[in-house]
Amino acid sequence: MSDVMIWVGFAAGACLVIGTAMSILGALVVPRRVKSWVTAVLDALLDRAFFVALRGVESFERRDRVLGWQAPLTLVVGLTTWMGMLVLGFALLMLPETGGDLGAALEDAGSSVFTLGFAVPHGGGGQVVAYLAGFAGMAVIGLQIGYLPTVYASFNRRETEVSLLVARAGTPAWGPEILLRTHWGTGTSDSGPVLSELFVRWERWTAEVAESHATYTTLLRLRSPRTNSHWLTSLIAIMDAAALHLALAPNSDPKITARLMLRIGFETLNDMARAAKLPVPELALASADTTPISISFEEFAEAAESLRSVGYPVTESDEDAWPHFRGWRVNYDRAALALCRELDAPPSMWTGPRRWPSEPTPPRRPNPGRFRTQK
Repeated sequence: MSDVMIWVGFAAGACLVIGTAMSILGALVVPRRVKSWVTAVLDALLDRAFFVALRGVESFERRDRVLGWQAPLTLVVGLTTWMGMLVLGFALLMLPETGGDLGAALEDAGSSVFTLGFAVPHGGGGQVVAYLAGFAGMAVIGLQIGYLPTVYASFNRRETEVSLLVARAGTPAWGPEILLRTHWGTGTSDSGPVLSELFVRWERWTAEVAESHATYTTLLRLRSPRTNSHWLTSLIAIMDAAALHLALAPNSDPKITARLMLRIGFETLNDMARAAKLPVPELALASADTTPISISFEEFAEAAESLRSVGYPVTESDEDAWPHFRGWRVNYDRAALALCRELDAPPSMWTGPRRWPSEPTPPRRPNPGRFRTQK
């Protein structure tokens, strides 16, 4: 290898090591989303691989079991790729000390990055690079060891509220079902405080999810343990319940908590959609008068009728309430549908189509025969 090629390789190695370090720090240390072509390419390649592998699978349950591996594999492949890039980068940096022998440089770099010590570089420059490589390898492994518990701690906190919502919204979650079950279970006089407490809890939950999922984007694809349960469809169901209540019963409590839940909800969904590079409009451009939503008036009227059937305090006609519901839903409709499609969430009602053909699934309800008559 000529001297020119050796120093060109040295410069390329320096750029590779610096670029890898920036990618690692951005993904594991910086408390905000940092763009990295490494993580973006890996996520796109793995997502494409899973999409092709599951193209012929019709059962959502089977797809869900397989997709449960996607996010963990992204973490493992990411760590492997970073370590490989560091080995290659430091090997290129060691080329001047090995006289252009790439094989010897790879042996020295691998021994140093993985702190194995079976190869000892000679020369002052080679030893300095070996020390840097050893430090980089230990730092990456240490950061990853601390990163995984943080990610899964956030996952467990997220899933606690999602699991608690199953009794209120069914699986898959659906907004009208929340209002139906809450009112049917608590009675006319007590449903308002119960709903208000629910919206307050989910407002705080949404704020935490917005922070954690923007920092650790792998959480977006970590799926719930239950097949038809998902953090995204649960959030959409809570927001739809708040929008329905404000549109159909605007004079009944909760009012403030429902508005606050909707506000933080659609800001979070739009921010996450843009972070995932999905095409969504700015909130300021959304208009209920000109922008259609994915829910039809007939679907809205059917949900309103089901609420009336259990005595929910509906005071508005369907025609009067529809513009208000659409005015809320238009703020998060496109972001919600885009994220549900991108993350392959369970095909719940009012959440649009998926990448694989699937029919919307209504929430499962308990079998009335399982209840015992109290004596």
